[in-house]
Amino acid sequence: MSEDSWRSYDALPLFSPTALARRNDPATSHATAMMAGGVRADHIKRILAALRLGPASKDEIGARANLIGHAVGKRLPELQRAGLIETTGANRRSASGRPEREWRLKTN
Repeated sequence: MSEDSWRSYDALPLFSPTALARRNDPATSHATAMMAGGVRADHIKRILAALRLGPASKDEIGARANLIGHAVGKRLPELQRAGLIETTGANRRSASGRPEREWRLKTN
């Protein structure tokens, strides 16, 4: 992917903190969504950068992105639904020895 296409990710709803709060939620929920949205966007950018290095499992992505597996695991389905990543069909062993799906950037 070109560097310009990576910059365009910032415009996706995934990077919008307001997407984390519903229109009818109280003001406190919107304030919390704004704070959490920054962390979420940072995690997404780090996961995408990790996958630029090649396909990887959740644990491998976490090691590359300096994130815990749980944080990575929460974002992978979001990125898949957004059409940015996909599974390769292969499995790898997790740190605990269990099989994990292998993920890669989706090519257009």
